[in-house]
Amino acid sequence: MRAHFDRVFAEGRRTASPLMAVHWHRDGEPARLGLAVSRKVDPDAVGRNRIKRQLREQFRQLRPLLRHGSYVVVARRAAADASGVELREGLRAILQRAGALPAPAVGVTMPGDSSASPRSPAPEPSGE
Repeated sequence: MRAHFDRVFAEGRRTASPLMAVHWHRDGEPARLGLAVSRKVDPDAVGRNRIKRQLREQFRQLRPLLRHGSYVVVARRAAADASGVELREGLRAILQRAGALPAPAVGVTMPGDSSASPRSPAPEPSGE
């Protein structure tokens, strides 16, 4: 596994934010995730596991939309203070910036829902 991480770090493309850095190596394989959350990020194992759990869940939801390749997410110190929503949105944003995740289409509210049309207003009650 270490050799695989090293290959992604050496040959992959890096995109960073204050919460995390993503290293992405396009290797033709279906999208797969590696996580690095060190004790420098959060000395408490419970905190490190919370970060990993949030990132894994977001990756699982985004996986069908992601381009093929190996992804290694390296958490930064700010991730320890971020909420679950901030971590998940941070991963989504950084993957879009890296070009691994397509930007949401205009007028579409849910990812992967390209057939969605803008909602029409609810009908007025008739008062009968």
